[in-house]
Amino acid sequence: EVQVVESGGGSVQAGGSLRLSCTVSGLTFDASDMGWYRQGPGNECRLVSLISSDGSTYIKDSVEGRFTISQDNAKNTVYLQMNSLKPEDTALYYCAADSGGSWYCRHKGYWGQGTQVTVSS
Repeated sequence: EVQVVESGGGSVQAGGSLRLSCTVSGLTFDASDMGWYRQGPGNECRLVSLISSDGSTYIKDSVEGRFTISQDNAKNTVYLQMNSLKPEDTALYYCAADSGGSWYCRHKGYWGQGTQVTVSS
């Protein structure tokens, strides 16, 4: 059984930082692409950042320079470091394994339950 579990969300003031973690079990982690997606109030659920099995990364333009994706293969864990947070970053953040780099949530792959990030002004 593949399990994807996110953690690290919370409530912060604008300008603050959070680090989200996603731990995966039941698949070959270092052969999988790992993505972070988010769905904010009134918005569609979309890709934020991706790290592929070859190590290449993608970052959404609106968070470039503020968010960084990384992974620790020994821990089967992928991270999303979020700095200089803005109210518009408020969303439920999902981690996905083997999403295939899709722009859309739950189009394919294995998905966690999400972790809430709330940024107040």
